[in-house]
Amino acid sequence: MSKKVLVVDDEPGIRSAIAYALKREGYETETAADGEEALEKVESFGPSVLVLDVMMPKMDGYEVCRRLENRSGIGIILLTVKNDMIDKIVGLELGADDYMTKPFEIREVLARVKALMRRLEKNGAAAGGGESGDSAPDEAEAGDLVELGPLRIRISHRSAELDGQELELTPKEFDLLTLLVSRPARVFTRDDLLDRVWSMDYAGGTRTVDIHVQRLRKKLGEHHQGMLQTVYGVGYKAALPS
Repeated sequence: MSKKVLVVDDEPGIRSAIAYALKREGYETETAADGEEALEKVESFGPSVLVLDVMMPKMDGYEVCRRLENRSGIGIILLTVKNDMIDKIVGLELGADDYMTKPFEIREVLARVKALMRRLEKNGAAAGGGESGDSAPDEAEAGDLVELGPLRIRISHRSAELDGQELELTPKEFDLLTLLVSRPARVFTRDDLLDRVWSMDYAGGTRTVDIHVQRLRKKLGEHHQGMLQTVYGVGYKAALPS
């Protein structure tokens, strides 16, 4: 996996400081001054991680997230001067992986980028498991195929199908769905899911778990969203509706 980071901020001082620190850590780095330029750089540069300011001219960071929502494999860390939980939740709902409020320490940005890059590398390694990605589902290794009713998940391929149609999932959505479905009827607390799927503290706290369950239910559709059940006061479980 490439160690490419795109830093997007309309403030030249912040943009150059983050990029300089990342380059010293061995990352290949490009910068952009607004959302439109960011989308162009995503296409030409192919970053693994975006450090993305929210408040920018032409196109804000939220709109960039919307444009990249179905693009798997890109991690996003949002930067903003706002410190309102609603703003954090909006960013997480749009698929951001992490959220930092200005002012911040450059060392903290580096730590967040490193942690996100490690998780993306882990996801990429899982997706590339095995000698061939062309084996049929019936030839999957034991434990590789997870099923719940019409839902089929191939762990090594990091793919999920519902009623024979592939689901477009972000890396975190896939990990969360796989964890729940691979242990049907087991109840996971929000803290447990946050620890197992995200493996670090996020700005949204356990609220990010609720957001991702909501997103998964929407993608499962009206007839199948009941597979992900709320256990009130505790957390969530996966099970076929009774």
